[in-house]
Amino acid sequence: MLSKTEEDYLKALLHLTILSDKSGVGTNELAGELQVKPATVTDMLKKLKDKELVDYKKYGKISLTVLGKKNGMDIIRKHRLWETFLYEKMNFSWDEVHEVAEQLEHIHSQKLIDSLDEFLDFPKFDPHGDAIPSKNGEIAIPFSRKLSELTEKDLSKVIAVKDNSSAFLQYADKIGITIGQQIEIVHIEEFDQLLTIQIEGEEKIISQKFAENIFVIKKGDKGF
Repeated sequence: MLSKTEEDYLKALLHLTILSDKSGVGTNELAGELQVKPATVTDMLKKLKDKELVDYKKYGKISLTVLGKKNGMDIIRKHRLWETFLYEKMNFSWDEVHEVAEQLEHIHSQKLIDSLDEFLDFPKFDPHGDAIPSKNGEIAIPFSRKLSELTEKDLSKVIAVKDNSSAFLQYADKIGITIGQQIEIVHIEEFDQLLTIQIEGEEKIISQKFAENIFVIKKGDKGF
């Protein structure tokens, strides 16, 4: 059985590599993701390598083994199922679920997680639009287009958010952006790329930084 810290490392590596379409990651980048010192990362990597969970050589790139990927997907599956449960059944808002799910994801009962999946009717996506891995560790990532990549007059639909922080999600709520919301690009300011968008007949002004954290499908894309 893996410790909480070991699971946190596998989840971080999964986000930095497979879910970001990278073959490997450096020690400093992993340390930054986990907010620990590089020396601490090096010590943990030795333990994970001994358990055949990572491929790692000193000063080289770090990647997950097949076993490491499976364990990492299990953790992400639990996290996103718990987020969905809290949002759909416990009346938590989408900016409240992440922190609680961070605690619940370390429960090791496979029977509980499988029952939770069934209870929720096998959801494909969590409240933030992130794909939920299957029991077999398979995951579909349907988005690649960001709101910031669109041009004037483009109509799109929000399918996911990149930033799951409370501050970002609360700001999205304030603007009126939720999963499934349609957004039209009214104007893009030439000087600083500020976007004027229209949501349900109302115009809002957002920054490029904010727009880069919104995944969308454009009118004409499959699924719109």
